[in-house]
Amino acid sequence: MHFSGRKNAALIEQVILEKYNQYYRLAYSYVHNEADAADIVQNGAYKALRNAHTLQKPEFAATWVYRIMLNECFQALKHPRFLSFEEMQEESGKEAGGEEDLYADIDLQRALDALPERDKLVVILKYFEDKKLEEIADILEENVNTVKSRLYRSIRKLRSILSDGTREDANRLCEKGR
Repeated sequence: MHFSGRKNAALIEQVILEKYNQYYRLAYSYVHNEADAADIVQNGAYKALRNAHTLQKPEFAATWVYRIMLNECFQALKHPRFLSFEEMQEESGKEAGGEEDLYADIDLQRALDALPERDKLVVILKYFEDKKLEEIADILEENVNTVKSRLYRSIRKLRSILSDGTREDANRLCEKGR
């Protein structure tokens, strides 16, 4: 590894340590299982460090690592070694709404799970990770207007999904974004 590769590795390591909790929450929002979320973050960190020499612009290190973590989440979902939320509840014997839920409302979590992956990701990044639309666009490598459209479409879908149950959850989510 040449000098810039070592420099990149140190930078990547710093980013991973600073943002570990964000990466964990992101992974958990997809797999709903603590151990699997930890595995995703560990695998993502390994891949980021292993490929640190390929980072061309150090100022984009945080975005670069975030993309790697997202890819790990998507990869984990493609290989169904993960249990669904309902299977996890049955396996652990816990009722929905147990003490360790990262989201306050299971209905909202299920509604998010009903969204297409890219739409769900925009909502998670905006409202649960407090990312700005520009940051989300960078992470997803999309135009800001595309991200805005996807976000507003997702909010409408969430309202529709939750309208049968607790509409206030969707409204609370929307109010947070204003």
